[in-house]
Amino acid sequence: MAMAANALPPLIASQLNYLLTHSPLPVKVDQIWSGCKNSFLSDRFTLLIPFCLDYIRWDVIYNAQFPLAAPDIIFSPEDENFHPLPISGEGGGEVQSPRSSLRDWNSKDPSRLMSLIHELRDVYMSYQRKRVGELDDERLKFEISTILSREGIEVGIISGADKPEEVKFAVPLLDMDLNKLVDGCPWKHQQKIYLQVVFPVSRKYSSAPCAPRVKLISSSEIKALFSTDDVRLPPWVDGMCMAEYLPTLEETLKAQVHFFLSTQFPKQQPVLMLQSSQHFNSQGAPIMSPPLVDYPWSPRWEISQMAERIFDFLVEESLSFKKYCNETQL
Repeated sequence: MAMAANALPPLIASQLNYLLTHSPLPVKVDQIWSGCKNSFLSDRFTLLIPFCLDYIRWDVIYNAQFPLAAPDIIFSPEDENFHPLPISGEGGGEVQSPRSSLRDWNSKDPSRLMSLIHELRDVYMSYQRKRVGELDDERLKFEISTILSREGIEVGIISGADKPEEVKFAVPLLDMDLNKLVDGCPWKHQQKIYLQVVFPVSRKYSSAPCAPRVKLISSSEIKALFSTDDVRLPPWVDGMCMAEYLPTLEETLKAQVHFFLSTQFPKQQPVLMLQSSQHFNSQGAPIMSPPLVDYPWSPRWEISQMAERIFDFLVEESLSFKKYCNETQL
C-alpha cells in the first residue's frame, strides 16, 4: 500500500522531492512503501519516468536503517537485458556511466537522485537504440540511419505476448520554444509537440512496405490552446521515409501555432483576436473572431499575472471559438 511521502526519512525525502521539483522531465511517483514489516518509515518507491511518449517503471530501493547509502534501482521485467553498469571491457563510452554517480554518492546533496535517474535514462535510451539497430529489418535500419541525428528523438521496441513486434519513434517537432507563446505562462516543464511513428517489424524485404501509424501528441497544456487532434496530417506516400515526411508536417504546424502581443504590452491592455487556420469563409479567408477586450485585466498586476490571466482567458475562449467555426460551416 502506498504511504505518504512524509513517511520517508528526511534524507531520502529530500532526494525524492528535489527530483519531482527540479527535473526537466515530468517524473511521477506511483507508490511509496516500506521494505521492513515493522518499520514506520517508508524507504522505497516506484517512479514513472517519461520515455518515448510513454512511461517506464523503475523501483528505487533505499534502506531506512542506512539512509546514507545509495539506492538500488530495479528495472521492469521486460528490460531484463538492460545492464547500465557495464562489465569490465564492455561499453562504448558514448554515454556517461551511472557508476560515477553511485561512486560519488552524497546523501546530503538532494540533487544526487535526480542525477542518477537522468544518467540511467540516458543509458536506457542508448540501449533501446541499439536494440532497434540490431533488428533484421532493412527499412528500420534505413530510417535510423537517416533520422537519429535529429536532436531529441527517442526510439524503442514495443513487444507483447499477444501482439506483433513494433518499433516506436517519438520525434519532437518545431524548432521553437512553445513556452514563450505566452510570456509568463505557468507551464513548469518545457512543452513540445511530437510525432509518434510506429513501424511494424518486418524481417522480409518488401518493395512497397506499408505506411507506419502516425499521430501527433502533445501535453495537455498545449492541447488547451492548440488541439493536435484537429490537425490534418499530410499523407504518407508509398516509399516515403521520416526524413522526407517531417519537413512537410512541420510547415503545416508552423502555419497553425501563433500568438502575438502588441509592443505596447504591458503598458496597454492588448486587444486579442483569434484566427482559425482550419476554417474559411465563403471568400476563402480564414474565419476570425471579433476584437476581444472584455477579459480580466488590471494595470496594477505584475506582468506575469497579466500574461497568466490572458492565457487562462484564451484557453476558454478558444474552445468557444472552435465551436463557432464548426457551426458556421454546417
